[in-house]
Amino acid sequence: MSVISEVILDPEKEYEIVNGLPEEKEMGGARHSGVGVRLIARLSSFVEDNRLGGVYGPDATFQVGPDERIPDVSFVSAARIPPDGEPESKWPFAPDLAVETLAPNDLYEKVYGKILEYFAAEVRQVWLISPEHKPITIYRSPTDTVILLEGDEIAGDDLLPGFRRDRLVVPSGNRNRRRGAQ
Repeated sequence: MSVISEVILDPEKEYEIVNGLPEEKEMGGARHSGVGVRLIARLSSFVEDNRLGGVYGPDATFQVGPDERIPDVSFVSAARIPPDGEPESKWPFAPDLAVETLAPNDLYEKVYGKILEYFAAEVRQVWLISPEHKPITIYRSPTDTVILLEGDEIAGDDLLPGFRRDRLVVPSGNRNRRRGAQ
């Protein structure tokens, strides 16, 4: 006798497919979103100006091994974009760069497991951003990492040649507030 169970998903939430099952992707709120948008703006401008490929936000799904992942920010090099352009639905492969911004309830084991999945699927770099504590960890492999602190500069290395930005993606306090604003 077989048992069939139906999974009802909340249409207001995002889900990644992990081990064949939907797994809710934790959404982090305004700070989390702001970090992603600022990075997308800076990265997109550079990538477009240099015709390096495409930058995608948190609604782009990628086939990462057997799973479907939704990085907060991703980059696909021009050489990997099919001649007919971007797919209508999910990308059939992993991105070249996957950026994950930690949400308040993310568990280390799950995040690190996702990083390992990305590298097993041949992602070239993973950037892990902590809006709360402000470091940015750049993984070139699971064992080759650089931790950037406030005042350090993000460099694109050979993945995004020439890309250099100061650490503007994680603002401190009310630094962006206009003078005289209440």
